[in-house]
Amino acid sequence: MKKKLAIMGSNSGRNLEAIISFLRSSKDIEFDFFAISDNLNSEFLKKAEALNIHFKYLPYEENAGYIAGENFDLIALSGYTKELKPNLLELGRFINIHPSLLPAFKGADAIARAYGAGVKVSGVTVHSLTNEIDGGKIIAQYPVLIGNLTHLDEFEEQIKHLEDILYPIVILKILEDKVFDFSDLLGGCGGKCSGDCGSCGGH
Repeated sequence: MKKKLAIMGSNSGRNLEAIISFLRSSKDIEFDFFAISDNLNSEFLKKAEALNIHFKYLPYEENAGYIAGENFDLIALSGYTKELKPNLLELGRFINIHPSLLPAFKGADAIARAYGAGVKVSGVTVHSLTNEIDGGKIIAQYPVLIGNLTHLDEFEEQIKHLEDILYPIVILKILEDKVFDFSDLLGGCGGKCSGDCGSCGGH
């Protein structure tokens, strides 16, 4: 079974390597990976080239024409900064990852805003993309606890670490036509996580 996955990013492409590395280890699915960026000089495209996957600079205005002709099984956003229009979203299944437990802290600077608000639990959400910012159906969430002595940079690092673990698993589950379950994230620990092994999202 072969699946065609597009990953769209604008700048650093921070999740790209984690996604590709995890999915390449899948024993049941072969993948055609396509990295698409609206930024010609982005780190995202440089990382895609280094990972030896298809990559393409695609100006925002050309998104619909290109995606309509490619028949992707899934399009996953990874730091894509422009809002996608409804006519584009009708051309495939789009998902996004957001660094909060939606519907809380939608939009930009979610990590800093959650920390500044003093919440004790935040986390990461993978959701379907709609024309409402961070408003699509929630596919998966996982929490991060914020201790009284946790610094902002520590909290941000925990969120990024969790994103790199959660997003690839959810992408695989979608392409396998399966539903994400918490046990999928704890699989590296056999479902028993002390939070310090580095193999799952525990902190």
